[in-house]
Amino acid sequence: MSALRTLAFLALVASSSQASDCSYVGLLAHLNLASTNDLLATMRPVKVWTTPTLVHLDMLLYGILEVDEKSQTVTSQIWVQMFWTNEFLTWNSTDFCGINMLTVPRTRLWIPDIEIQEDTSDAGSIHKSAVVKLYPNGSMFATTRERLTSTCQMDLLLFPFDTQECNITFSSMTSDENTVQLESRKRGTALTEVSDHLMVTKGEWELQNMRIILRNVTKASKSKLIYKVSISRKPMLYVINLIVPLLFFLVLDLASFSISEARGEKLSFKVTILLSISFMLLILQDILPSTEANMPMIAKYCLFIFTVVGLSVLEAMLVGYLYDLDGCCYKTAQSPADAQEDIQLEVDNQKEPAGAEGIPDKSSLPLDGPVDGDLLKLILQEVKAARQEVDEHKDQRKTGRYRRAAVIIDRVFFFFYFLATGVFVSFMNTLWVSHIYNK
Repeated sequence: MSALRTLAFLALVASSSQASDCSYVGLLAHLNLASTNDLLATMRPVKVWTTPTLVHLDMLLYGILEVDEKSQTVTSQIWVQMFWTNEFLTWNSTDFCGINMLTVPRTRLWIPDIEIQEDTSDAGSIHKSAVVKLYPNGSMFATTRERLTSTCQMDLLLFPFDTQECNITFSSMTSDENTVQLESRKRGTALTEVSDHLMVTKGEWELQNMRIILRNVTKASKSKLIYKVSISRKPMLYVINLIVPLLFFLVLDLASFSISEARGEKLSFKVTILLSISFMLLILQDILPSTEANMPMIAKYCLFIFTVVGLSVLEAMLVGYLYDLDGCCYKTAQSPADAQEDIQLEVDNQKEPAGAEGIPDKSSLPLDGPVDGDLLKLILQEVKAARQEVDEHKDQRKTGRYRRAAVIIDRVFFFFYFLATGVFVSFMNTLWVSHIYNK
């Protein structure tokens, strides 16, 4: 009986002493973390060295800040969560008054050296949590927030209706596949929904989906976790600033065929349109990268409009030249003898009759008959008018061929111009619209 009392007393003392140690300090001392432990900070936390450390990594996308097509980079805000197990840091939560989570400074523990291969941002943009969460079963949780600038091979064929797929590859810089293995706790669809809900800024881009690919590189023996992030561009700004103005310039150039060549405004109007298209091409050059392998459709669109408008300017110059040539031929068609005769008629028309001795006395003329000088003037005017009418018909038959050739060239060029423009614009519209509906 006394033995039972002794055991009960010892149990009460033990329970009271255990209850008095319900603090994080006692737990840190139990885990040998009260002071710096170089072994826990440098060595991979496994009891058997052949056991690989499984690291679960989830990435959330908080914002798409900038996409630079010239440098082929994407700047985004990401949040990375890492989970792994430390086999040496376990405890029974009931022994420490139910403590089921402990925060430990990052510098005192071994952290997987996971890096992003496409990362081109500076070290100042990476913000790692100062502490790591530790759970009774040895599970550890660390977070990293980063303003990531990553390289991305972009396909700008359908710009500005394009969708880009960029890879964000996580891998260990020093550990091979037998040491550290990477996986994801959540699926890509779940991460896409969470990212889209938490995203603060998107700019001109919209998140489509995130796919996760596990890949083991045989040559380097490294485990890789690849996030394929698909983003689509919002094209309305480029439609308003580039596509619609270029189409409007093309319509204006077609409408300029209705301007008469005699007014002299057609050529200057077409040159103004050509200069405006050149300015639009300079704007496009600042956006798209310099590449010849895969020319974007909008570059072909601009090049086609620039080419047809340039040909239209040349055609307007040719037609204007033919009109001027026809006018020159009309002026030189009159012979010097005809011109001299016209001058003589003008002089004779304005001459006064001879002296009084050549003119009969007015008393001998009929009272109502016309004077001889006035009659001569009337006859000369009728003869000159008839001759001018005959000369005009003759000159039109001789010199109108250049004007007729100019009219034929203008009509034929307008027909092919309108046909080529309609076919090309319809093709571009079909291609872009079909891509939009297939997204």
